[in-house]
Amino acid sequence: MKNIILTGDRPTGNLHIGHYVGSLANRVKLQDEGNYDKFYIMIADTQALTDNAEKVDKVKNNIIQVALDYLSVGIDPKKVNIFIQSQVPELAEMTMYFMNLVTFARLKRNPTIKEELKQRGFENQMPVGFMCYPISQAADILAFNANLIPVGDDQLPMLEQAREIARSFNTLYEEVLVEPKALTPKKKEQSRLVGLDGKLKMSKSAGNCIFLKDEPEVIKQKVMSAYTDPNHIKVSDPGQVEGNVVFEYLDAFATEESFKKYLPEYKNLEELKNHYRKGGLGDVKIKLFLNNILQELLAPIREKRKALEQNIDEIYEMLFKNAQKARKVAQETINRMKQAMGIDYLKLLKK
Repeated sequence: MKNIILTGDRPTGNLHIGHYVGSLANRVKLQDEGNYDKFYIMIADTQALTDNAEKVDKVKNNIIQVALDYLSVGIDPKKVNIFIQSQVPELAEMTMYFMNLVTFARLKRNPTIKEELKQRGFENQMPVGFMCYPISQAADILAFNANLIPVGDDQLPMLEQAREIARSFNTLYEEVLVEPKALTPKKKEQSRLVGLDGKLKMSKSAGNCIFLKDEPEVIKQKVMSAYTDPNHIKVSDPGQVEGNVVFEYLDAFATEESFKKYLPEYKNLEELKNHYRKGGLGDVKIKLFLNNILQELLAPIREKRKALEQNIDEIYEMLFKNAQKARKVAQETINRMKQAMGIDYLKLLKK
């Protein structure tokens, strides 16, 4: 069986280091390993509108921003098909067919939906489109016969919904759809990065993130404001590592080379943590260490992004051409679905 990978992001803002840890770095790794036949990355603008219907310009304007972030971290459009979701209308038609295979009660039980509803405080004002976006996600995956889906633990319920829909369709009609599997991060710190405030996962809407495009002074300002241990008032006080944002970020980004370059008095992160726990290590020192690491990581990404910004028209052209390629695949899938369902009416005209 061919390995077909599909993943993507909602264009509701610039991507941040949480995206880098949780998905972008892994996408570049998968791309460079080359153990796949096709690799799709979708900019999910239609899905973004499910809770941004009154902010169409926000979604539209961020499409190119997300594309720039992709390219600046090293995603290669010659190896990966980056396309815009709304440019493949077959996905919307497929979503309508799948809606008949999912009950409202099942959607309400989806843990990811529950958490999203809680965070947004929708209550009775929830758009129907938002409630149904797990079905739309299923169409995004199944349309391209994707069998490998890179996801964090928080997105596993969404993937399970897609698997259920594929099974339901294949059982009710014919074996047409590929049942996808999850590609989950091997390390816990790669699945989710907490926000700078320590309260939520890093989120564009919560304003608690460091963007890939942030300038050096902005990065430093944000790092120096990061939540640590509120009881670690004096340098001599023992500090708590657990729940400390700086140490969570160091778990994700610090390497042995980082210590050699920026903090040679410590051999590794565990030694740094032990010193902090005992007392005698100030927050400023660990924050400056983290700042140096992030500055080194983000500088080349930021510079590449600035160069890419000089060729916006070429990027749009690439996105539209890729959408046409993706659309051909989606058309083939939906034609097979219609044949299995017995609604391929055009065949009646040929008789």
